Amino acid sequence: MNNRKKIILTISLIIVAVLILLAFDRRLQTTNYTIESDQISTPIRLALVTDFHSNNYGKGGSKVIDAISKQSPDIVLLGGDIFDSEIPHDEAKAFLQSISAMYQCYYVTGNHEYWSEDVEELKAFVASVGIMVLDGKCSTVSVKGQKLNICGIDDPVYSYDTAYAQLEAVSKESNNGYYTVLLSHRPEMIDEYARYDFDLVLSGHAHGGQFRIPYIINGLYAPNQGLFPKYAAGMYQTGDLTMIVSRGLDKQSIKLPRLFNRPELAIIDLK
Repeated sequence: MNNRKKIILTISLIIVAVLILLAFDRRLQTTNYTIESDQISTPIRLALVTDFHSNNYGKGGSKVIDAISKQSPDIVLLGGDIFDSEIPHDEAKAFLQSISAMYQCYYVTGNHEYWSEDVEELKAFVASVGIMVLDGKCSTVSVKGQKLNICGIDDPVYSYDTAYAQLEAVSKESNNGYYTVLLSHRPEMIDEYARYDFDLVLSGHAHGGQFRIPYIINGLYAPNQGLFPKYAAGMYQTGDLTMIVSRGLDKQSIKLPRLFNRPELAIIDLK
């Protein structure tokens, strides 16, 4: 083999090795979004944590907490599947105990909380550490004098009728003129959300479509959406409604690996 072929082979192997490292990179990534609204006069920063799935991110979820702390959010929103139906709840509970001691937090269920068959006990635990459970409820909060509504609904895995009724209830409860954020695990329900006057929906569930090819495929498959999901990750607009879908944090519970799909913490700046 001449020198030219050796150089080409070496470069090719390096490129392949780099692509493999990038493809299976499981380091936590922070993605920042900015949303401007005439209803917001004082900036508010939200941290969206979804699909934790009781994964091990260090003692008490320290790696996630460190990533959150670097962003200095005003509020932390927990968008479902914080617990997992097959992995023990210890890691999730330790994370919730830690994060609730540091930030004002709000929580909604995901499908895995229901599949675990102890959803009411999990909700009770979440509430016991000082986190507000939004199961068809709204909270009007004030951050640096800026008021906004934070609403949430339960995952509809066993009852869409319940979810629809909760949507109706929180829509009425938040009809006070303040900017309204809806926390709901399911992005594929965007057409239902758009029927109401929510300003922003924050979701997870899709795991970024599991397999991604940057700038080409925004996800291969997502639960309840199937192949090439429309709402796998990122920011979407439907009329006046903005929806942000986080790729989530899960790196253990799914048997298939994430491909070009790092676990994600989403940070949303309202201005």
